[in-house]
Amino acid sequence: MQYKHNFNPTISDEDVFAEIIKEKEEIGYYKLPFQDTTLFKEYAKTVKQSNIVVIGIGGSTLGTYAIYKFLKHSRKLEKKLLFLETTDPIDIQSKIENIDLEDTLFIVISKSGTTVETVAIFKYINSLIKCDKHNTVVVTEKDSKLNAFAQANAMKTFEIPKNVGGRFSVFSAVGLLPLAIVGIDIDELLKGARKTSEDFFGKKEFYSRILKKARFLVEYKYSFNINVVFSYSSRLEGFNKWYIQLWGESLGKVDINSTRQGLTPIGIIGPIDQHSFLQLIIEGRRDKTVTVIKVENFDNNLKIPDVKLEGLEELDYLNNIAFSDLINKQADATIESINSVNDIPCDVITIDGVRESAIAALMYEYELLTSLVGKFMYVNTYNQPGVESGKIILKKKLKKSDNLS
Repeated sequence: MQYKHNFNPTISDEDVFAEIIKEKEEIGYYKLPFQDTTLFKEYAKTVKQSNIVVIGIGGSTLGTYAIYKFLKHSRKLEKKLLFLETTDPIDIQSKIENIDLEDTLFIVISKSGTTVETVAIFKYINSLIKCDKHNTVVVTEKDSKLNAFAQANAMKTFEIPKNVGGRFSVFSAVGLLPLAIVGIDIDELLKGARKTSEDFFGKKEFYSRILKKARFLVEYKYSFNINVVFSYSSRLEGFNKWYIQLWGESLGKVDINSTRQGLTPIGIIGPIDQHSFLQLIIEGRRDKTVTVIKVENFDNNLKIPDVKLEGLEELDYLNNIAFSDLINKQADATIESINSVNDIPCDVITIDGVRESAIAALMYEYELLTSLVGKFMYVNTYNQPGVESGKIILKKKLKKSDNLS
């Protein structure tokens, strides 16, 4: 007799927690909030260039961009941070045209050291300006070909630990180095991530909350297969992009029973998408969970002025309201409208302010949530064979084109 099934026994919270404790010894991202940041801060002090350009893609850029996007308008940063992360020629040229290459530090980031997109862009930069130890730093694994290149050219290097996957690497040199250079307080970043870690592993309030959410998402995955993050701040646009990669690449897997698993991430911004996607949420199919993310304090006092507009007097109730209050009331109205229909799973995360520790705590929470969901699903959260197959096909096509030319 042979037997196969596509359902898994419900694993207890205690067993999942025990699995995470065991995994903690092997998976490197768990330890990142507790590292010494001295090397990053010391190097940052030596950087004289005004422009910092990160050359990388996916996990090498998305987390850093998420933090930079969230904080940059509330910090007086003397250096400008840009990202070359796409092989779109228009994007590359438009960004390069707007900076002084002679006043630029290039940070080349690739965990494997052979990322096609990253090497292609780096080659182009080398055609415009000589990249050497004075204007280039490399972040990669210590035994990669990119590291060998850096060593041969006496370039400064920082290591990505082998047991830290790209999409979980934001609190490694991948994110901490460029953020430290532009003036972000990386110790406060790690403080936020560390608080989340300690709260979870100390089985405090956060422990129950995140386990309950992870269990629900997995046990109701066939009813609610789409997970919507509805962020009520344009500052969180980068976080949404990072979340989509983290969630999709980590959980879209074949489980131990050879059953295809996965939850579909969607990241939208309020109130912009309140006028489009909210309609789908409220009256569309009941296949979505919604997480609304609010920012309690925007660190901005911009107000709607007391201006009278002929014919629009009925909207004078808007006068003198702070825009930060308006957007939070819009978020509250969205939450109330979702909850009023009683059959859409919804939770609310409120960030207490535009601070390093706040965005880091949120991101580390989502890393933990991803790991927990992966355990409940019985998948390998940290590999990406689907992505790797595409890379192999691409390299074959490129080599074939080269042979034909």
